[in-house]
Amino acid sequence: MNKLQNYALGQWVAGADKGQELFNAITGEVVATASSKGLDFAKMCEYARTVGGPRLRRLTFQQRGLMLKALALHLQSKKEDFYKISWATGATRVDSWVDIEGGIGNLFTYASLRRQFPDETFCYDGDVVRLSKNNTFIGHHICVPKEGVAIHINAFNFPVWGMLEKVAVNWLAGVPAIVKPAALTSFLTEAVVQEIIASKILPEGALQLICGSANGILDHVESQDIITFTGSASTGKMLKAHPRLLQEAVHFNMEADSLNCCVLGTDVTPAMPEFDIFIKEVAREITTKAGQKCTAVRRIIVPENMVEDVQIALGKRLAQNVIGDPNLEGVRMGSLAGLSQLIEVKEKVELLSKTQKIIIGNFENFEVKGADKNKGAFMPPIIFYNDKPFTNTDCHNVEAFGPVSTLMPYKTIEDAIELSKMGKGSLVSSIITADNTIARKYTIGAACMHGRILVLNAECAKESTGHGSPMPMLVHGGPGRAGGGEEMGGKRGVFHYLQRTAIQGSPTTITAILNQYQQGAKQIEKDIHPFKQYFEDLEIGETLITAKHTITEADVVNFANVSGDHFYAHTDVTALEGTIFTGRVAHGYYILSKAAGLFVNAKKGPVLLNYGIDECRFTKPVYMGSTIGVRFSCKEKIVQEKKNAEDISKGIVKWLVDVYDETGETVAIATILTMVKLRNQD
Repeated sequence: MNKLQNYALGQWVAGADKGQELFNAITGEVVATASSKGLDFAKMCEYARTVGGPRLRRLTFQQRGLMLKALALHLQSKKEDFYKISWATGATRVDSWVDIEGGIGNLFTYASLRRQFPDETFCYDGDVVRLSKNNTFIGHHICVPKEGVAIHINAFNFPVWGMLEKVAVNWLAGVPAIVKPAALTSFLTEAVVQEIIASKILPEGALQLICGSANGILDHVESQDIITFTGSASTGKMLKAHPRLLQEAVHFNMEADSLNCCVLGTDVTPAMPEFDIFIKEVAREITTKAGQKCTAVRRIIVPENMVEDVQIALGKRLAQNVIGDPNLEGVRMGSLAGLSQLIEVKEKVELLSKTQKIIIGNFENFEVKGADKNKGAFMPPIIFYNDKPFTNTDCHNVEAFGPVSTLMPYKTIEDAIELSKMGKGSLVSSIITADNTIARKYTIGAACMHGRILVLNAECAKESTGHGSPMPMLVHGGPGRAGGGEEMGGKRGVFHYLQRTAIQGSPTTITAILNQYQQGAKQIEKDIHPFKQYFEDLEIGETLITAKHTITEADVVNFANVSGDHFYAHTDVTALEGTIFTGRVAHGYYILSKAAGLFVNAKKGPVLLNYGIDECRFTKPVYMGSTIGVRFSCKEKIVQEKKNAEDISKGIVKWLVDVYDETGETVAIATILTMVKLRNQD
């Protein structure tokens, strides 16, 4: 029998006692024991803060992102080992794919997200704020990593994804983590952490693991720490009310199980493809992970005239569902994660049975392929029917965390919206409809009580990731019963682990702090053209003051003919009455093009290519006879990763293009990006 190891203070250590027995969900056999007895939680928190934190904070966002990429590639190479272990949690290959490769996918996603951050240990948020008339005093927001530890208290249903979707975010932010998986399936989490530590990709102290109980760890949290919890609402509320969290004002993010719903639009008939999409989606959410998903469909809301059709179609589809040993071909649904879960689900089913009736499924009469249903944690899909969902409200309050759902009727889309809200806050709702008017009405009406709304129709169903799949770049969480928190969400999630601070000062000072050029800051002028310099040689604030050019009628006419842009303001002086213009104006894109002609150095050099344009604005009309010049300033630099050994070492340089007229006033402003070769090609 395997005794799970905890990873604490840089060492693998077993608990000091026998610990809790963990069972194979298919066979009922003991597979491991888990104990945390003897661990010093205070020292673990301090170790993360003083060892892991400083090491992560020394890395830039680019370096942290590449670290995540390397880790993702390593774990991807070991995934088949994880699949073998995952079987004992009751998961099918498809279930395990969502958990294992979905979790690794989060690492890849957040590795790629590094491109949205500067090549710094910190980042900035939003745009500069002008605080004075002459722009000598400005404000900005800087975001630095919190100097605490992220403590993740995870649920049993996704032992891999539940960990990786969180740590990917805090590591990119520069914050270490202590992971506490649910004991029931912690043997799979431990196997993944074993590989993470063995890879030596992470800095020491970036990750610690508690396989046994973590009772008491919250007694040691401090104001810079971040607590995340995934699990039941009752447990989450208890943790959230911990006196230490209140005393230290610790950030607490809760993602709780919720009574999610799937709605069939009033426009859908059995002959439409949307009807089949609805049945497939509901059946998949009931059977995937044996219904043990925080996003699973618990309430099936359909027009009252469609109840019978839905019941028949759903019954037929679920009848084809083969329950049993996930290792066997043809098995589409495994077991619950353990016998303790089976007991709990049965209790909730009994409670729900008091106010509604079972129309599909029977606890006693079902078959299991290749396993003993009396030893494993098996149960069949159970579908209730509630004919009075506005008065019999247990279905909106009681969640059976397994393959259990309730079918209920509605009359109008307004009724469907109201029923969806009666769950008191959900992680996700979906609506299947071919009518975009219905889709709009439902989405706007139901959004306040849902963290995510999926709108499905025949146009997107084939490529849709489905009702139950949170995506790394979108927020995962929900209001009310769902916890009121947010996870993932791309940059939004990263900011949960950063301290946002408003900074004020002169443009020159803010430039020096951010290492990003701010308009109006002191400029550096050199005798050498910036396009003749390698990436390493360019300095932030280095500025080329170009020659000037007077705009002529020929310029405007020629550009109109070349571009095909004959907008009246550029070409028809008789059409200007009633407009803001006092004469024909030059095209904004001509001004930008001419600016490029003024600042570009034509000869071959370190600049490899133009990479794009950001934040382009035309701020003042330019009339014939106006004279323009350009202040071309090095704004920001980001080193790029080499794709292979033969790739050129290079970086992206962002340039502030400030086009001004004869009065000195800015007429156009943009950020252009160039790819520039590094002098050092190692």
